Amino acid sequence: MADRIIFIVGPTAIGKTGLSFELARIIDCEIISCDSMQVYKRMDIGTSKPAAMLLNALPHHLINVVEPSEEFSVAQYRELAVKAIEGIISRKKTPLVVGGSGLYAKVLIDGIFEAPVTDRRLRESLQEEAEEFGPEALHKRLAGVDPQAAAKIHVNDLRRIIRAIEVYEKAKEPISELQKKTSGLGERYDVRIFGLTMERAALYRKIDERVDLMFSGGLVGEAEALMAGKLSLTASQALGYKEIFGYLAGEYGLEEAKRLVKRDTRRFAKRQLTWFRGDERVEWIELDENFDTEAVARDIWKKLS
Repeated sequence: MADRIIFIVGPTAIGKTGLSFELARIIDCEIISCDSMQVYKRMDIGTSKPAAMLLNALPHHLINVVEPSEEFSVAQYRELAVKAIEGIISRKKTPLVVGGSGLYAKVLIDGIFEAPVTDRRLRESLQEEAEEFGPEALHKRLAGVDPQAAAKIHVNDLRRIIRAIEVYEKAKEPISELQKKTSGLGERYDVRIFGLTMERAALYRKIDERVDLMFSGGLVGEAEALMAGKLSLTASQALGYKEIFGYLAGEYGLEEAKRLVKRDTRRFAKRQLTWFRGDERVEWIELDENFDTEAVARDIWKKLS
């Protein structure tokens, strides 16, 4: 039987971290964070990183690996995560991948194709062409060289249209063909994906409670310290921080900042659920608002046995 990799995915604030620690008590595993913002150092409160005590109690990977001033790509994540997973398996332990970043989970399981380097001049030329003739003209051009990609990309999704044409022009091969050559962990290992879900109103209450705790726990001070240094484009747009940056810049008051963080987090949770529900491999677990983490962990263990 192939070595197993377990994924625990789902929306923010639902309880993935606590559940992963309970599962780790049952299974001899190490945890790989699947969160696009927990990779950043000194972004602790706003990204809801596990407490230092928990991080020290169990081996964790892909947390606190880059400075907030650095850009961090999905390709970099995949490279580091695959290396960590292979190391865990070599130690005869089970990798437990935990988080809510759907794209990061997908590139681990399904792979990522080797895309050509961005050609800024070509991209600007295509952008100008779209502005002059409309996105429909570019979409028609894409359909001429890569009908499969054009069929999947909406005519108004200009960013993806431009990228698909750019890949074809640079690689001399359709992006749809390059994507078929990807190789992910799902081809080499026994991958099980468990998705956590909850009644929407209950999840939103948990989100609001978490945001209140973030503010009382020093989120504003953490954001202020980050704002004083250099931030990468990715880090500066992090949920929970960008709203505080607006408050610190005097654009609105503290209560409005808190309201915006709650609103934007609820919207983010909805997008996360939509993403994961599009993957038929996910085994869904319906949770109560105050679920028993130990009982749910043992239920997952039974499903794995």
